[in-house]
Amino acid sequence: MSRIGKLPITVPSGVEVAIDGSDVSVKGPKGELGMTIRGPIEAKMEENVITVTRPDDERDSRSLHGLTRTLIDNMIVGVTEGYSKKLELHGTGYRVLAKGNDLELQLGFSHSIDVAAPEGINFAIEGNTITVSGIDKQLVGETAANIRKLRVTEPYKAKGIRYEGEKIRRKAGKAGK
Repeated sequence: MSRIGKLPITVPSGVEVAIDGSDVSVKGPKGELGMTIRGPIEAKMEENVITVTRPDDERDSRSLHGLTRTLIDNMIVGVTEGYSKKLELHGTGYRVLAKGNDLELQLGFSHSIDVAAPEGINFAIEGNTITVSGIDKQLVGETAANIRKLRVTEPYKAKGIRYEGEKIRRKAGKAGK
């Protein structure tokens, strides 16, 4: 039995969960999310507790059991608290400007790079720190990864975009005579 999959999910007050066959929708103070449960996995809600079950011990059922439970829990956390990731810009001349809800990045190229905010994502800028926030955990992480990919931190001078608290393994470079 999956250790994660068998844990019940408690629904906090102020959150409405609707399970209609294989469709699950979660509505809370920050917004609304929905997903479709795959395969033989079933979700049931009794009082304010959601349980995710699987019918057998087949490989596909076992792999989807814990995943489905975690995705439903992430939706509940997203509509109540939300998710955010912080990115830091390090480098001479690297800066970020807000253009409405979009970003304009100066990353040492001859041109500036414009990043459009996907629907449901908000950007906040404090100095050279970008905060990506939203209710969908996957979309927040993917958007932050796409911004980081524009200028990955290089190991010699540690210039580039990195996550807050990320450790960069530095390389020594050439040794002089």
